[in-house]
Amino acid sequence: MVKLKSIDQAKELRNDFMQGNGKANSKDKLTRQVAGARRKLSQDELSALYADSRIVQNIIEIPAEDMTRNWFTLRMKDEKLARDIMSKLSDLKAKQAFKKMRSYERLRGDGFISLGVTQGNKFTLNDPLDMKKLYSVDYLHAFSSLKVNEFLINEDMFDIKYGQLEELRINRNSRNGIQTVESESAVHISRLLHDQTRRLEDEYQGQSLLEPMYDILTVLDTSLWSVGQILHDFTFKVYSSKDIENLDSKDKQQLSMLMDFMFRTEALAMIGEGESLTKQSTSVTGIKDLLDYVWDILSGAARMPKTVIKGQEAGTITGAQYDVMNYYSRIVADQENEMKPHLERLVRMLLMSEKELGGRIDPDSLEWEIKFNPLWSVDSKTDAEIRKIVAETDQIYLVNGIIMADELRETRFGQFGLTDELKFSGDSADLEEMANEIYGSYKENRNGQA
Repeated sequence: MVKLKSIDQAKELRNDFMQGNGKANSKDKLTRQVAGARRKLSQDELSALYADSRIVQNIIEIPAEDMTRNWFTLRMKDEKLARDIMSKLSDLKAKQAFKKMRSYERLRGDGFISLGVTQGNKFTLNDPLDMKKLYSVDYLHAFSSLKVNEFLINEDMFDIKYGQLEELRINRNSRNGIQTVESESAVHISRLLHDQTRRLEDEYQGQSLLEPMYDILTVLDTSLWSVGQILHDFTFKVYSSKDIENLDSKDKQQLSMLMDFMFRTEALAMIGEGESLTKQSTSVTGIKDLLDYVWDILSGAARMPKTVIKGQEAGTITGAQYDVMNYYSRIVADQENEMKPHLERLVRMLLMSEKELGGRIDPDSLEWEIKFNPLWSVDSKTDAEIRKIVAETDQIYLVNGIIMADELRETRFGQFGLTDELKFSGDSADLEEMANEIYGSYKENRNGQA
């Protein structure tokens, strides 16, 4: 048998370079890397991800804190009644409950607040809450889907409540030392506030924000570990000697330990003739670009600017941070779309409670409004400049008949009159112009302080 030379073997194994390992077969790397291979995380895995990383905790907690940080103002003509309602909400620790509910929604997919009420009639938890029988609202407790055993959803597409959650089976276990009392109750949805923003059509429970972010979180953890390894071995020494070849493995190990101790603790290395000692450094060229890429993907997945994820001071905007302004605009939208209906329902319950505010009050008989307080602010000079720009724009609209005076008054000042906050809304171009105004004022202030 004739043994082929290496060049002949290479020719026999040669394939067309366009084919490579073959397209769309078992050896094609692009075929093996399938997009959409979902990894469904268990509750224990979600808890481990949250507990293990402060960055993950920031992604979960910061938007929830921002949504509730400056709370809201209750506007109504009866100012005393408004103060009484806000005082009751403070006693119920509603702000903390809503923050926890939002955090649970981001972490577990569903956040809940149990409405502890006293009624004028006997009831069970699976009975709908009768607003006309309310005596008082006694407590608010936030909890997650970790406490829910079963979601009962209306799946009749010809029913007006199609797709809505109607009832839960809640785990109400209690523990006293090592003894656990198991209990489960069916609870009507009207006795809860439910926060859920991500749910697949064929699933009952909401999806955790961390589940679609699992790959990028894994890459982030890998990059952190890799940087740690680089820093640990950033510099090392190379010792060269002709006598090394004559040493057995045990002697080499002892010499390595001795040299490592001496060269790490002594500034002076004593070596013999024909021996050399050199210092080597790990190259970190391009690592910044790689880490920036990881942060950019993480920021996009979390829909949060990198500065916010890293813990920038809440509510402060320095320079033309358009991405931060856009983030706060998204938080405002979540306040209006997600949190405001729950707050309005809670206020209605307090008004309808016979023992809370001096008697039952029909919420529809009052003019009232929940207005969220601004999440960020600028200095007074910049605020005045922006107000001037808005006023000049309004004047142009008014003179040209695009808007009437009454409409303009309602848009800018509302039904409760002039306030200290700037009522401004616009598209991305408007926000970018505002950012430039802020940046200009910021530079002037910095130059004036220098």
